[in-house]
Amino acid sequence: MQKINVKDARRNISRLLDQVNAGEEIIIFRRGKPVARMLKVDNQGSKPVRFPNRSSFRSRLPSMKQSSASLIRDIRDERG
Repeated sequence: MQKINVKDARRNISRLLDQVNAGEEIIIFRRGKPVARMLKVDNQGSKPVRFPNRSSFRSRLPSMKQSSASLIRDIRDERG
């Protein structure tokens, strides 16, 4: 485990990322207190993010009476 201050971390971020990728843990300190920990991310078990199906919600929304472009123009014209 390596300990480093914020100033040095900013200067050497590329080298630090290489070390983290190699499996090392790095603790970043600010004013003598630990504020962050850099660890290698384990992508083996991650699943793709699935967003919920909102088609039934969208089908219940009323249809727009004017296009979004003309609505934005009207709002801008009102502001002056």
